[in-house]
Amino acid sequence: MTAVISLKRVYEPVDAADGVRVLVDRLWPRGLTKERAAVDVWAKEVAPSAALRKTWHADPDAHSPEHFAAFSADYERELASPPASEALDELAGLARSHPRLTLLFGAKDERTNHAVVLRAALIARLR
Repeated sequence: MTAVISLKRVYEPVDAADGVRVLVDRLWPRGLTKERAAVDVWAKEVAPSAALRKTWHADPDAHSPEHFAAFSADYERELASPPASEALDELAGLARSHPRLTLLFGAKDERTNHAVVLRAALIARLR
């Protein structure tokens, strides 16, 4: 069994259809209590490294297709090496043992963020 893997902003309301809620940010979301977030697993090791995150946030053009492609390639390289690759393996194990997994992220942009890249890498890992 492999889970349906969804993406959702951690600030959106909790839904019973979320299944296992996995926070995939390195930092806890600003202004959000643990009760309101209702996170089942905080997989911070699978998030982009602090250095990559800082580079991404410092780039004023980060959300352009070219810059996002460069960030994605850098993040995919991180996901291929320990400790991120080990955390991705743990996430894959979770996906194999639950029918639904929701990857939670704090970014405002729902299409240009690390969780999009992570979901694709997780799906590839599950194949």
